Amino acid sequence: MSTDAEHDTGQDDAPIISGGTAAEIADSVRGLVERGALAPGRSLPSVRALAEQLGINRNTAVAAYRTLARSGVVVSQGRAGTRVAQHPRVPQEGFAAAGSLRDLGTGNPDPTLIPDLRPALAAAVGRPVLYGEPVIDPDLESWARDWITPDAPGSADGMRLTLTSGAVDAVERLLAQALLRDDAVALEDPCFLASIHLSRLGGYRAVPVPVDADGMTVDGLRGALGQGVRAVVSTPRAQNPTGASLSAERAAQLREVLAEHPYVLVIQDDYYSYLSRRPFHSIIGPEHRRWALTRSVSKFAGPDMCLAVTASDPETAARLAMRLSPGTTWVSHLLQRLTHAVMTDADALALIERAGAHYAERNAAFAEHLSAHGLPARAGDGLSLWVRVPAPARDVAERLMRRGWLARTGDEFRLGPTDDPSHHLRLTVHDLDEQEAATLAADLAAAAREAR
Repeated sequence: MSTDAEHDTGQDDAPIISGGTAAEIADSVRGLVERGALAPGRSLPSVRALAEQLGINRNTAVAAYRTLARSGVVVSQGRAGTRVAQHPRVPQEGFAAAGSLRDLGTGNPDPTLIPDLRPALAAAVGRPVLYGEPVIDPDLESWARDWITPDAPGSADGMRLTLTSGAVDAVERLLAQALLRDDAVALEDPCFLASIHLSRLGGYRAVPVPVDADGMTVDGLRGALGQGVRAVVSTPRAQNPTGASLSAERAAQLREVLAEHPYVLVIQDDYYSYLSRRPFHSIIGPEHRRWALTRSVSKFAGPDMCLAVTASDPETAARLAMRLSPGTTWVSHLLQRLTHAVMTDADALALIERAGAHYAERNAAFAEHLSAHGLPARAGDGLSLWVRVPAPARDVAERLMRRGWLARTGDEFRLGPTDDPSHHLRLTVHDLDEQEAATLAADLAAAAREAR
């Protein structure tokens, strides 16, 4: 980690690090950081100075700093020393301080295309649910099995269902029951903002797997597995932010790679399901031992409908059940009944189908606008567009702000720091009318020319 050429902090008021083993030293530093005694950016003693201070072998100090670096507590800067990590705020999905600007980064569905819940409320109210009753409402369970069983690997007999408060909650619980702090998890890069949050909060080591037009890349997944990842999180359709969906060929190639690692937990987050214009292709083979398929209702039934269905192997389901025991953290049966009433209503389903077509059509139309202005664009699947620009995205976004638009740059969706600036913008444009879309396309083309 650090070298003998590094200098000590030379600060008389430096907090005292203690311990005789690498684990004890790492715990000491972590405690000082958590209590605020070691602030972000603060220099730590050099390896040589720490070894002399504690009367330990230099290799023990190296091992302690390596452990802290793997868990993201410190950052090694070579001859510049080791410092407490500074964690910049991860951007939040759906929120930006737009002010007077038109926000293009929300990633929100169209509220006029979300089913009206009022007719379903009467069906949701019924007999009170008491402690000790089944966690999943019987009617919802029957509907959920019909929804998810055809796409689950293997036979339906080996599948178990679990409910969580949305897809993010499902992924967090799935990772928590399988991983320990410092364990490696393979995440798509660029990555869904919530997944970046989860890996940091859990203290997991995120291993980036590149995404192209056909989804997670084969070489990227193979490389991540070679680094010892214990879990893989994949978005089979409408990958956020790129809009990529797995092709049948790519999914088959990924299944072949994963077949050699049957005990690595594979999580497929099919959050866009009902709205997607693309077929579902699984990367989980029928013989895979640790797997989960999660589907949320929030993108089409409304973000406030925090409910997701997770199908998984029996062992994973049992571990999840320990974290979702009746009477403590179940998903409200009122919410379950409301979801069932909406998802079995013909008018609501017709509106959801219309919403999926609307998002696809508006994204495709805007991609044509951009292409006409000399910015070739391709509409993927999902609520937003992933647009490549011929200059650093931050420079283009800055010039767009001068024209009244607020856009998210691809830099926000990266898993880790890089010297190369992103050349992508993620734009939510389905709520723009024709004139607004034409104006934005012209402004974006002009901003790109200026930045280039």
